[in-house]
Amino acid sequence: MHQIVTYVTGAMSVDSSRRWWVLATVVAAQFMFGVDAFIVNVAIPTIAMELHASAAEIEAVIAIYLIAFATLVVTGGRLGDIYGTRNVFVAGVAGFSLASLWCGLAQSGPELIIARLAQGATAALMVPQVLATLHLLFADSARARAFAIYGIVLGLSGAVGFLLGGVLVTLDLAGLGWRAVFFVNVPFGIVIIAAALRIMPTVPRRAGTRLDIPGAVVLFAGLLCLIGPLLFGHDVHWSPWVWLVMAGGVAIIAAFVRLERAIAHAGGMPLIDLTLLADAAFMRGLVAVFCFFFANLSFYLVITMFMQNTLHIPPLQAGLVFMPAALTFVVASRHSGARARHRGTLVLIEGCALQIVGLAAIAVTTAFVEAPSALSLALVLMIFGYGQGLVMAPLSSAVLSTVKPASAGAGSGMYGTTAQIGNAAGVAAIGAVFFAIETTGSARLALHAACALFGLSIIICAAFLSWMRRAT
Repeated sequence: MHQIVTYVTGAMSVDSSRRWWVLATVVAAQFMFGVDAFIVNVAIPTIAMELHASAAEIEAVIAIYLIAFATLVVTGGRLGDIYGTRNVFVAGVAGFSLASLWCGLAQSGPELIIARLAQGATAALMVPQVLATLHLLFADSARARAFAIYGIVLGLSGAVGFLLGGVLVTLDLAGLGWRAVFFVNVPFGIVIIAAALRIMPTVPRRAGTRLDIPGAVVLFAGLLCLIGPLLFGHDVHWSPWVWLVMAGGVAIIAAFVRLERAIAHAGGMPLIDLTLLADAAFMRGLVAVFCFFFANLSFYLVITMFMQNTLHIPPLQAGLVFMPAALTFVVASRHSGARARHRGTLVLIEGCALQIVGLAAIAVTTAFVEAPSALSLALVLMIFGYGQGLVMAPLSSAVLSTVKPASAGAGSGMYGTTAQIGNAAGVAAIGAVFFAIETTGSARLALHAACALFGLSIIICAAFLSWMRRAT
């Protein structure tokens, strides 16, 4: 006889075996989101060619998705508290699927950018409900196993994204080409919605939860003004207005902090927990998070463009090049948690050092080998991937370790937002440097300049991790 557990307080009792199907449903959505972050990278050169998109538009396709997600993910979590995780989850998956369909139907670079904005915004509704559901259903001894499954799926989504992107572009199913990397989300989204409506619990409204729409709008505007000019600056020859807009972005971000204080003073619920701004160790940790993710998606964008445009490695082969790195990332992630419990942030600093070794290996390989093979690139990328896995898995735990339990949710929201802002800023800034140097006719110099920036960002990350360690 199955054990019966109550997994929604005051709502309903459900066979305990059923919660594993709920886990599979919500983790499938997280997997779809993770795959989408990487599948686009492999298709980017093909998208640029077919849509006649500029380098700035290509960067914006990635960056705008991250900016939208980063600024709305806290709001998405609160909407789940207000309207129920299932309702918001289903709405998010439906919106994400429709936005993916729009991305696949886009006829120009600007249209694809707008569709990706919608995709990022709807992902911000979907993703917060995944962890909320896991917290709700697995409060017993099965919690560790459930979160282990979540972590493995999260790690594998990168590997699958690279491989699937290469496969879909190469197969050119029904003549769809790159469009298939977006269309593939639609049938998966329909299956996830059907399963969620059938087995996910209906959660009652959580009293007292309020939205901070003005804060979300101001933060989005500030990030867009700050990061947008980095994307399009080269196209307008770095006109003075570019710097004025960026200065305006800095002013808007400063105004955002003042707005959040005013909302808190009026008894509202600001996007950020202002008390966390006084936690020196946490703030240093957030700087480390920003720098780490600054060299994350931008790294894969630059390597993908170099492999396909300069070395003329086909999309499928380019996707396969990343597979060993993605798998070593998963292996490192599995090992780093236990090591971090014994050695603390030293493991993260070692991971940063290993990433720098990997970057040096990439620079040396591309400098002294005229046409490095896919196999040789895959081998050196494994070094970077393993180092990245050592850092990423325990990074959130290390940064949030000083946060009081009462502020854990707010701290997690700030962590996730900072990570995605770092990803977007890296794609914009390092992408701008790479494409600017590449247009002069020296793709290798562009790659080496990007690697130097990646290395600098990772060194700063390690420095702030060490500083955070001394503050705790």
